Amino acid sequence: MNRRMMRNGVVAAVATLAMVPAVAFADSCPHPASARYSSYQDTATIRTTHAYGRVVTPNDVNLNVRSGPGTAYRVVDTVRAGRVRALVCKTNGSPVGGNERWYKLSHHRGYVSAHYIHAFRAVPWCRFLGN
Repeated sequence: MNRRMMRNGVVAAVATLAMVPAVAFADSCPHPASARYSSYQDTATIRTTHAYGRVVTPNDVNLNVRSGPGTAYRVVDTVRAGRVRALVCKTNGSPVGGNERWYKLSHHRGYVSAHYIHAFRAVPWCRFLGN
């Protein structure tokens, strides 16, 4: 009888704790969260909202990934034609083929011109300058 009551009490306590959001525990913490943890959460939030797009270049040429949203920025990588890539956000930069929109890639620290990307759905705007 005592074991059953104890087990039921433990189950009830675990069920109660499962209903409390983890944010409540984080907010009650006596010390502030580190900057590294905060930026990780921001990145995780962005990752869940990114769109996808296919690289479409003439003659199946590789697409340059640049360090910033413009052709004046250095090339940091390339993406093969036909590949599907995750797009974090969009911003304006130097025009390519009359299109000044650039997409930030999630797996690279770089940007690609929207002129060569066929986005499968709407891409959100970048929130911060330089993202």
